[in-house]
Amino acid sequence: MAVGPLLRQWRQLRRISQLDLALAVDSSARHLSFVETGRARPSQAMLLKLAEHLEVPLRQRNALLVAAGYAPVYSALALDSPPLAPVRAGLERLLAAYEPYPALVFDGGYQVVAANAGVQRLLAGVDSSLCDNLMRALLHPSGLAPRVVHFPAWRLYMLERLERALPAWPALRALYDEVSGYEVVRGAVGGNGPLPDAGLVAQPFQLECDGTVLSFVTTATTFNTPLDVTVSELAVEAFLPADQHTASFLQG
Repeated sequence: MAVGPLLRQWRQLRRISQLDLALAVDSSARHLSFVETGRARPSQAMLLKLAEHLEVPLRQRNALLVAAGYAPVYSALALDSPPLAPVRAGLERLLAAYEPYPALVFDGGYQVVAANAGVQRLLAGVDSSLCDNLMRALLHPSGLAPRVVHFPAWRLYMLERLERALPAWPALRALYDEVSGYEVVRGAVGGNGPLPDAGLVAQPFQLECDGTVLSFVTTATTFNTPLDVTVSELAVEAFLPADQHTASFLQG
């Protein structure tokens, strides 16, 4: 697809008018209209400025550059490459710091690239073929699904999370189609109703483990101002105890 229609798609996805976007990047609505219709070719600097304001992910920024006839400017190094050694070391320290609480690192496709011992404890008994992808591990009937409290409601939440990412990450469509087609199990407790609201500040993720129910609040951490595609797509998901029972169980 040409760069103009691609830019229009991103602008419409972010719900920004041509005028507002043009003003934000010190251009004119007329010029932006010409770019979107293919009557004008944006400079590399303007294209990067537009992509930044539209919060286009780095992988898609490279695609915009290529569509406009420019070379990609963002590297996409393998995580095990020497230049990313400081990144790997930092992630390892972060995962270790969360112990004994579970924490893992996943990429833009929800592939798990690193996990601490706390995660391995939660995944005990799960089909090993599912453990390399966060969505598969959570939603597959042979994964954690039967042990998740009020699983049908959590399944909807996770599918909505995945669906919201689809416009920016079209490659996730295959994963979404796969996991949304899994059999819906009842889970540890609860049927098809909504998640219970006990007036908490955050909805806990509850999981049956060794005959008891553990409650977690989850956090997601990403890198600020990344300049590499691989680094920009990494996220750390941590499962922090939502009550003293869970904290004591994990520390025991």
